[in-house]
Amino acid sequence: MLYSIRHVTRFRYSVPVRESAMALYMQPRTEARQRLQSFQVQIQPHAQLFAYSDYLGNAVYHFDVPGAHETLTITAESTVEMADPEPLPNALPSSDWGTLRDLAERGDHWDMLQNSHYIRSSDILSEFQASLDLDKNLDPLSALKTLNTELFSHFDYVPEATNVDSPIADALKNGKSVCQDFAHIMIAIVRSQGIPCRYVSRYVFRSLDSDDRSIEGASHAWIEAYLPDLGWVGFDPTNNVIAAERHIRVAVGRDYADVPPTRGAFKGDAASELAVAVTVLPTEAPAHHEDFLRIVRPMPPAPRPEQEPFQQQEQQQQ
Repeated sequence: MLYSIRHVTRFRYSVPVRESAMALYMQPRTEARQRLQSFQVQIQPHAQLFAYSDYLGNAVYHFDVPGAHETLTITAESTVEMADPEPLPNALPSSDWGTLRDLAERGDHWDMLQNSHYIRSSDILSEFQASLDLDKNLDPLSALKTLNTELFSHFDYVPEATNVDSPIADALKNGKSVCQDFAHIMIAIVRSQGIPCRYVSRYVFRSLDSDDRSIEGASHAWIEAYLPDLGWVGFDPTNNVIAAERHIRVAVGRDYADVPPTRGAFKGDAASELAVAVTVLPTEAPAHHEDFLRIVRPMPPAPRPEQEPFQQQEQQQQ
């Protein structure tokens, strides 16, 4: 299946800012069942793009807009070929828990077993994990399937229930989450069980017969766990599904902090508003390029004069 993806991000400022610098994680990966066919990025105001690959193989683009501007618009367009993943077995041997312990002792996937920026051990996480109906006698694959369903059932999916930098404790306390929180909570629990686990960022195609809770017009996030003989297997706790051919991977990391869609800063005493439009379509379908930008962070009141002139700007995954 071929998919066309159009991701428009617009930052609007209350007064002109003097400079914007930004890094982008927008280019889909090419590996295994996914192949990138085309990719382009347009920046308005125009800026020269530079690119490199990080240590996990993610494509990173960065640019600087040195002149004064009141809006910054980033338009990324991709075409990606996706194939169905190999069917998973119903279960794995229980002895694979020992195999996972051996992997950890050798240091394999060490960084995907440790705490990271958003993945931290805490009393509230331990209490939540103890409250789940998880059978300790399950094999690793069955345990992950059960956890995927438990998280889906426990939390309400509420767009903008948390902020881009919210710790997982916020979602655990109020029982409301966006996909970023679902992924972080599942990663924390999976790592505590000795299974390497990583954050996966970007798009899911919503077919007419899907029961997805994640909203259209936004990027998405899920997790991948490393299992013996299977490799990295994707789980989407927001929608209670195994990641399949409609889950399009852009970047992987320890958590969201490694792979935000955009990360940058601007210079100036201005408030900012973020709006995003995401369209994922089979290439056979007509590609409508009207961008219905959804305000995901309203512009706050103007900052006080004593505020620092350099301000961070990121977009949360819903």
